[in-house]
Amino acid sequence: MAGHSQFKNIMHRKGRQDAMRSKLFSKLAREITVAAKLGLPDPNMNARLRAAIQAARAENMPKDNIDRAIKKAAGNDGENYEEIRYEGYAPGGVAVIVEALTDNRNRTASEVRSYFTKAGGSLAETGAVSFMFDRVGVVEFDAKVTSEDAMMEAAIEAGADDVSSSEDGHEVVTSMETLRDVAKALEDKFGEPRKAALVWRAQNMIATDDEAGEKIMKLLETLEENDDVQHVYSNASFSDALLAKLG
Repeated sequence: MAGHSQFKNIMHRKGRQDAMRSKLFSKLAREITVAAKLGLPDPNMNARLRAAIQAARAENMPKDNIDRAIKKAAGNDGENYEEIRYEGYAPGGVAVIVEALTDNRNRTASEVRSYFTKAGGSLAETGAVSFMFDRVGVVEFDAKVTSEDAMMEAAIEAGADDVSSSEDGHEVVTSMETLRDVAKALEDKFGEPRKAALVWRAQNMIATDDEAGEKIMKLLETLEENDDVQHVYSNASFSDALLAKLG
């Protein structure tokens, strides 16, 4: 995830904050609505909904927006979204996974394919690159919540697989099956996490030269900006020089 984290940091440092926040809120609301529609509208009884609400709160999404998104799931006038995963290759053989929620499969597929093509990459069949990633749970807390040692001890006791701490925060990695239990145990001890979700974690990162790196970043950014795209993952690792240039 390191390469993806680098990219996300750049995205957050860039301008266009208002437009990006509006788009982000729309995507967060869509995930909340879908989660509530697929399960119970009670976050205490619906792990996916709880994770979606936590993600929204972490981005300071207003409570009214969250409540409205949940209520929308109960209405019959809401859109029916389909979950689709796309996989492809960016320049330099970098693997990319795109998760989308769409009400028009053909439109989304066409747009995602065009992004890859214009970037000099290619869309591939489902399963073509996902074997290079692990599907894991991630629970994140702000660094100020507790010390590195205390988080490590609590995570191990809760059954987590790995922990990494830095000035950016604590990241606890779990298996798919134990995410809910680990997140609950850590929340009881440290309060609500800023994130608790299933993600695609690259097994190995691919170092990119700056020319390919710029193209890859542009592709990832374009994908992120698409209204139907919820999450983008890659195994690209960018140089400090490129990060400084674009930062």
